Amino acid sequence: MKYQVTIQFEMSEEFMQLIPSHRTYINYLINKGTIDYYAVSMETKRVWITLNAKSKAEVHKILRKSPLFKLWDYEIDEIFVFDGQHYRLPEVNPN
Repeated sequence: MKYQVTIQFEMSEEFMQLIPSHRTYINYLINKGTIDYYAVSMETKRVWITLNAKSKAEVHKILRKSPLFKLWDYEIDEIFVFDGQHYRLPEVNPN
């Protein structure tokens, strides 16, 4: 199942110090195939993560392992339809 996590955060010195270890964890999850997409807006102080998990409880467990977890307000939504260019077959171009 796919889930969309929306995270709100505030910048602080503590937040900035935890970013390198958080990025290491996020990179691990991306390489493992748990995270499909990870996007951050500094304008709105918001993060969007699309990830694969068996349940919302598992998503929560995954998020709790981030060093930044205690600094987040977040929502988890189960995704019913997930479509986009990267989920389509490549366009056929005859030579």
